[in-house]
Amino acid sequence: MSHGHSHTYADRPHPEYVVLDIGGECGALILHTDPELHGVEVEISLRGRDDDRSHKEVLERNINGHPAYTVVFESLERGEYTLWTHGEPRARGVRVEAGAIAELDWR
Repeated sequence: MSHGHSHTYADRPHPEYVVLDIGGECGALILHTDPELHGVEVEISLRGRDDDRSHKEVLERNINGHPAYTVVFESLERGEYTLWTHGEPRARGVRVEAGAIAELDWR
């Protein structure tokens, strides 16, 4: 029996491209973070719906040959969002427009 380390999705770099389904009523949000947040779950909720959150992990990607730590929330309905880490609101009023990609920088 193997008792090696368990690996999570965030453990490996993610060189693949992210396909963003934007348009109509949907937009996307790309969050840039420091390496310290690698593997941390970031939750997102629409303004006024703090209890209705989805989450993604901060993944290591490669941008122009350099490691980049990002979370990509795709297919978000237009509106204002709150981002959460460790159960606490970290950013409120993050605006996502239909057909556009919003970017937030926590570096």
